[in-house]
Amino acid sequence: MRLSGIVMDGQRMVAAHVGGELAPLAPVEDFWADPTATMAEAGSVGRRLPLEHPRAAHLLPDSARVLCLGLNYRAHASEGRFETPDHPVIFGRWTASLVADGAPVPVPVDEVGLDWEGEVAAVVGRPLCRVDPDVARSAVLGYAPFNDLTARVTQKLTSQWTLGKNADSSGPMGDVVTIDETGDLRDGLRLQTTVNGETVQDGDTRDMIFELGDVLARISRTLTLRPGDVVVTGTPEGVGYVRRPAWLLSGGDTVTVTVHGVGSVTTPIVSQSL
Repeated sequence: MRLSGIVMDGQRMVAAHVGGELAPLAPVEDFWADPTATMAEAGSVGRRLPLEHPRAAHLLPDSARVLCLGLNYRAHASEGRFETPDHPVIFGRWTASLVADGAPVPVPVDEVGLDWEGEVAAVVGRPLCRVDPDVARSAVLGYAPFNDLTARVTQKLTSQWTLGKNADSSGPMGDVVTIDETGDLRDGLRLQTTVNGETVQDGDTRDMIFELGDVLARISRTLTLRPGDVVVTGTPEGVGYVRRPAWLLSGGDTVTVTVHGVGSVTTPIVSQSL
């Protein structure tokens, strides 16, 4: 099942794609209270909307934790001249940074441009507390394409990445497709990023250093994951700042992240405002 965030009657809703239309399921907070039960009712929803109906910023609850993995592909760690980490490198995003497909993203005033990081976001569908990797894996509701747009100047000022990873509107996230339609990341999902039509990243989730089930299980030993929480699983090689000369996104550029079998998220970049 494909799920989108929409705005209907002034309210953020989760909608399912049914028969070429959108079936509004529930307000965002209500949906994530029991996503499995709510999705089971998708076929009986009477009201339908066209697929062109305006999308919301995202379909996650405001309380969601967005936990991102850094340096989780060997070639990406190598291109940045980092050693392969012994443990998952996890940093946080706030839901306030998330936007939907097609939303413009501004370059912050202190940055030359933004860097792309195409990723697969895994959305949790059941509570996880002190579980093993198999249980953790089974609790994944689905995947979405994600672009972890990064303000590199700010990111590199200190060893803490939080500010550089939370620029305004810098977390474009596409539709969520349930795992029964996509398969397991261990089986391989191809991940591509294009800038103005040119391919800049082309990776495969089988190349990840830390497997999703292991990461979720490890996180669950410290904090309880809840429905709507997200783990953004890392980016393959090909980011812009390591190129010579560096290549960063500026006003007028368009970047698209495609996860084959899941979908894509496209983002126009707009010039910084003074």
